[in-house]
Amino acid sequence: MLVGRRAEQAVLEQLLARAQGGDSGVLVVRGEAGIGKSALLQHMRETAVAMGFAVQDAAGVEAEAEFAFAGLHQLCAPFLARAVELPEPQQAALGVAFGLREGAAPDRFLVGLAVLSLLAEDGPLLCVVDDAQWLDQASAQVLAFVARRVGAERVVMVFVLRDPGATDVEAFSGLPELRLAGLGASDAQTLLATAVRAPLDDVVRDRIVAEARGNPLALLELPRGAPAVQFAGGFELPDVVSVPRRIENGFQRRANSLPADARMLLVVAAAEPTGDAALLWRAAAELGIAREAAAPAEAAGLLEFDFRVRFRHPLVRSAVYRAATPTDRRRAHGALAAVTDQQVDPDRRAWHRAQAVVGTDEDAAAELERSAGRARARGGLAAAAAFLKRAAELTPRPAVRAERALEAAHAKHEAGAPEALELLTVAAAGPLDAVAQARLQLLNARIAFHGARGGEGPRMLLDAAKTLAPLDPALSRETYLDALDAAIVTGDRGPGGVRAVADAARAAPAPPESPRPVDLLLDGLVTTFTQGYAAGVPGLRRALDAFNRHERDDHAVNDGDDRRWLWLAGRTAMSVFDDQMVHALAARHVRLAREAGALATLPAALLVQSVMLVLSGDFSRAAEQTAIAAATRTVPVLHGQLILAAWRGRSDETTEVHATMVRDAVGRGGRTEDFLAQYAMAVLHNGLGDYPAALVAATRAFESDELTHSNLAHSELIEAACRSGRPEHATAALDQLSSRALASGTPWGLGLAARSRALVSTGPAAEEYYREAIEQLRNCRVATQLARTHLVYGEWLRRQGRRQGARQQLRTAHQMLSDMGAEAFAARAARELRATGEHPRSRSAQPSDALTAQELTIARLVATGATSREVGAQLFLSPRTIEAHLRSIFRKLSITSRRQMRDLRLP
Repeated sequence: MLVGRRAEQAVLEQLLARAQGGDSGVLVVRGEAGIGKSALLQHMRETAVAMGFAVQDAAGVEAEAEFAFAGLHQLCAPFLARAVELPEPQQAALGVAFGLREGAAPDRFLVGLAVLSLLAEDGPLLCVVDDAQWLDQASAQVLAFVARRVGAERVVMVFVLRDPGATDVEAFSGLPELRLAGLGASDAQTLLATAVRAPLDDVVRDRIVAEARGNPLALLELPRGAPAVQFAGGFELPDVVSVPRRIENGFQRRANSLPADARMLLVVAAAEPTGDAALLWRAAAELGIAREAAAPAEAAGLLEFDFRVRFRHPLVRSAVYRAATPTDRRRAHGALAAVTDQQVDPDRRAWHRAQAVVGTDEDAAAELERSAGRARARGGLAAAAAFLKRAAELTPRPAVRAERALEAAHAKHEAGAPEALELLTVAAAGPLDAVAQARLQLLNARIAFHGARGGEGPRMLLDAAKTLAPLDPALSRETYLDALDAAIVTGDRGPGGVRAVADAARAAPAPPESPRPVDLLLDGLVTTFTQGYAAGVPGLRRALDAFNRHERDDHAVNDGDDRRWLWLAGRTAMSVFDDQMVHALAARHVRLAREAGALATLPAALLVQSVMLVLSGDFSRAAEQTAIAAATRTVPVLHGQLILAAWRGRSDETTEVHATMVRDAVGRGGRTEDFLAQYAMAVLHNGLGDYPAALVAATRAFESDELTHSNLAHSELIEAACRSGRPEHATAALDQLSSRALASGTPWGLGLAARSRALVSTGPAAEEYYREAIEQLRNCRVATQLARTHLVYGEWLRRQGRRQGARQQLRTAHQMLSDMGAEAFAARAARELRATGEHPRSRSAQPSDALTAQELTIARLVATGATSREVGAQLFLSPRTIEAHLRSIFRKLSITSRRQMRDLRLP
């Protein structure tokens, strides 16, 4: 019976109606245990079936949270017969993820795309994932990614989360939410009347309603077992901590009243997360429990037996398992291990066996270690970490235990789990050999840096690099580069600053005779920060050429190592003003991250690519890249959103994202995030013509080693200072920008420097610099800076009284800025044009103006001849979604075929 949920029912029914009409829907339903999530979702299932939907369920189980892709497999199992119709890369990724075939760790994005294709095949479809807070990490990431890219699939995805969650459910943050509160007094009384058949005293009724706090399960369960006479008066409820705990205690009391065999059968069922009835009966037989033992448990309303074993409520499972004695839990796991087929499901057998051990057991630990290897091969870092952690606990020999704890700590850190430091403490108890001790020191330093984004991180990385020097020279050099990158990112100019770290890195071991790209990058950066920019540029160029050369040499590069350093290489290409190299390295970084399914590194790769797309004036593609990064939800993606919003001139959006970044940076101690926010605010204020505000923000941004390294801050500071009438504030930035441009010798650098010199110059010299800047910037891909150069040149000409020349420059600037969507700068150009006496022409309407950013990206790709499947693979959308977008694109462009799209001139 569903009582008091009319508004919530309407929300769910609207989702179904939209999907039935060809759309998709996603919703996260949150609430405490017993609040009515299950009843509401059962109503939704019944409604969906009546509307012609197929319904597919999956559920997270606490004991299953360590098995990579277990939850995803539940959801997809009925559709796997159709997997043979998927493209081979998607088939392979899905097969490896589910342990159906051997292969390299699957591309997490290919897994997501395969799931999209499977779910979208037969719409409409309702997918309900219950207890999503207990999904394994790999499943949660993929399902959340799918939810954010589900598009026009006639698919409704509903994730049910218990508050407070049992595990981190960050993957689902940002999705539409429906939070269930307790029932109101009237509805609570109505529901209570269905549970209590005896006459109920008004005072007692009010007390029960008050104690239950509107929790439906509490209203149904708390009166159970109380003598009828108590309902006439004097019924008292125990004063316990919370409603869910009170309900759980009630389930425990009910279970404890059962015969011993029935209680033990419940424990086995609670320890077996898959609900496989056949497996449960085999385990029961192993323990000598007859099938008749199920009858009392079913009669008590705790669970039901069919092809699947289902507990009445998730709280029953947790109540039974927690109430069981350690001995009974071990007996249950031991029986399950004995009857689980080692060939079919070796990892679950290893896990059950490990839970049955008292003390230590090397055989069980070794079996878990093998399971960790299989989990890692499938891309399940969190699962591998859990297996290794338990293996370390079971290991009898101290030296082996320390090694396993160290490996577990590495896996936990890679998976983003907080227990890595605890495992390092176990590993530090040793004994460890010198190399392992150095690796422990290195991991400790990396955890410190990533945890605080500053502080002691660079110094600890330096110490680890020094320790590694005689033991592992190659790793030592990489660690020195880690320390240098950390110093650049933190922006600390004290003892742990870039110059100090670079000085220390001069002591790094000599590179090998055939230096790797990473070796060249370390040497180039050390030279740059110790001997000066001009001295460092040749070495930086050699390093960047090496990274780029390896793109064409299949045998010369380890893609994993390359992927790790391309983030720094791309920013270094910006530091030498090489726009072509930034585009090439960023595209490669994105490709490698996608191929490896590197969810943690893809957003950083997309960020560099997005920044360069923005600077190139391709705002629609930058927006699409930012949307893909946002769909991963693995690291903050606000940086890309902020820079794009600032260049678009969207003041409210920029201010909102900026405030969020500053707030988050304070919590993490991340100064670079604040500096990046200040850069974006400088761009915004320069576009709006609020030069004093731009000067304040740009001055702050220029204090960052990261932003001066990548050359983002200089030109904003110089323009803001000159337009504010305070050119003396631009001196340091102008000197540095000019010397760097001369050393780099690229059109991007030389053009920015010439424009900046023009801003501080007068008379014929200023005009010469403006013309030089335009000529140089025409020869690179940084279209935004070319457009802004036309703008400032036009402004200067107008102030010189040369209206004809000013109009020509301002018309060009207005057209370019309007076309790319730089709204604030375009408005600034329009104001200047009006000041010359010319009304700016409205931008000629183009058919493509009606397209959304995503539709424009799809149209561009289709115009190159790409198929829907190929476009979908690039944008992480299913072919069906691409086809739906194409129908909209054809309608908006008044065309009927892909061939016609190729003939259009899309911006």
